[in-house]
Amino acid sequence: MPGPWTALRRGARRLGKPKPSDLGSGAVTGLFSIPEGMAYASIAGFNPVAGLYAGVVPAIVGSLTSRTVLMVTTLTSAIALTSQSVLSEAGLDPRDAGNVALLTVMVGAVMLLMGALRLGAVMSFVSNAVMTGFSTGIALQIIAGVLKDATGYKPHGHNKLHQLGDWLWHIGDWQLAATLTALATIAVWALARAVKRLRPVALLIAMVAVTAGVVLFGTDVESVKDIASIPAALPSFTAPDFSAVPDLAWGTVSVALVALAQAAGIAPSMPNPDGTRSDINGDFRSQGYANLAGGLFQALPSGGSMSRTGVAVSAGARTRWAGIVSGVFLALVVLLCGSLAERIPMPVIGGLILVVGGELIRGKRHDILLVFRTSWMSAGAMVLTFLATTQLPLQQAIVLGAVLSLLLYCAQSARQAKLVALVRRDSGRWETAEPPKALTPGTVTVLDYAGSSFFAELPRIETQLPATDEARGAVLILAVRTLPDVPSSAMLGLLDRYANALADRGGRLVLCGVHPSLVRLLERSGVAARLGDGGIVPAATDLFGPLDTALDDARRWASAHSPEQPRPPGSPRRPA
Repeated sequence: MPGPWTALRRGARRLGKPKPSDLGSGAVTGLFSIPEGMAYASIAGFNPVAGLYAGVVPAIVGSLTSRTVLMVTTLTSAIALTSQSVLSEAGLDPRDAGNVALLTVMVGAVMLLMGALRLGAVMSFVSNAVMTGFSTGIALQIIAGVLKDATGYKPHGHNKLHQLGDWLWHIGDWQLAATLTALATIAVWALARAVKRLRPVALLIAMVAVTAGVVLFGTDVESVKDIASIPAALPSFTAPDFSAVPDLAWGTVSVALVALAQAAGIAPSMPNPDGTRSDINGDFRSQGYANLAGGLFQALPSGGSMSRTGVAVSAGARTRWAGIVSGVFLALVVLLCGSLAERIPMPVIGGLILVVGGELIRGKRHDILLVFRTSWMSAGAMVLTFLATTQLPLQQAIVLGAVLSLLLYCAQSARQAKLVALVRRDSGRWETAEPPKALTPGTVTVLDYAGSSFFAELPRIETQLPATDEARGAVLILAVRTLPDVPSSAMLGLLDRYANALADRGGRLVLCGVHPSLVRLLERSGVAARLGDGGIVPAATDLFGPLDTALDDARRWASAHSPEQPRPPGSPRRPA
């Protein structure tokens, strides 16, 4: 695994010259990070400044080291909410800089370890149904988290759904000035978004225009300076509070998984313009480096942001320079214009986040409908994950989602496993058919196995195997090209039992298309000896060659051992 300095040097060598569009894209993305970063931090109970700083060092380091060229690494809503949940469960103050630094550094270490162990494949086991439920629940959390900022009324309730209902019920308690400011923000965003060229900066336009209006008319609403001051300085070094390591050990894994799961969807959506291939494990390591560095400079945990990457691409990003410029530009804005950012009204941020949350839900509507139309199991997993995300601490919801994904995978694997009969016609062509219910004396039956040898699927496979009651002189050829090199012990046991049952009735089992590693395993386990000479036909480059060979040999054996052929006295019942 390359070290951080090696990764940075490689990234620097791949930089090349920035294109003009990268500079403009970086500036737009950096400015966009002001309202979005501050809002995500504030709805999770963090210092809004930490949300700003998450767009500086992590964005620069992530863009230098990422294998997905255009990915922007920064704070996301899901990461912010999960981080707050983890700190709260551990009894730690989310506004304490030492706690935040430790959490971010530990998240980076977990990401780096997962990348080193090449665990990127784990992300493919998180089902779309679970991710859809989780993402929709996060969107609702985002909306519920800014209801007070947007309307001045803080809803009550033990979960987000209850809070949303309480907020709607008490519409008469909304503050007029805050509500009108939030509505004006949404209206300006909608007007700007209606102009195609302004869509990438619609949120930024809404923030600047409505903020200017609030200042001009002297509207009495809460602003950023009432929550936290933005120092006109670059993020300074902050030492982690290592005394809290035991309290955060498991929680950091949850934060890392949320971040990595979100980032895993960026590479397929944003292919590298330079033609190079993305690498999910390389992206894991890149996000690890970004958090290790960002945690020491006041940043919240970060990961690949689909929304920020989308803004960068829409604004013209073509190389890594876009992400780097976004971090540098944001740092300059904070350094030179921090006092101006303090004047942003909280209802403006609330309105912007209502837009972001609404857009997230709107963007998931097709996935939600697709899941409902797929199967009742997928729909159930999605609904349960959604409810868990709105009712439970997020790290618990993540664990539940992982368990549901595993159960869905097991259920789908068991349901998809099957046996298909293959019939060779006189013309030499092979055709598929339904497996017979039973083997008939002196016949040869060919079945093709399609499955993963997962133990949960074996009862289904066993019921599809033909009965052996009248199998004297019968041969069953089982094509196992798709069988894994190391199948489950339950699969080996099934093969051994069936070979035994068939041999006891004067028939035999032949395995066809067996890969070399599986041949060795069958020999070590004793199944090869049970099958006897010719009971294993190795795989070959010719797809149907082994099958033709096995069929011809089986027909000769069946002819010699059919019921019409008298068995010599004292001859064994088991086939040679």
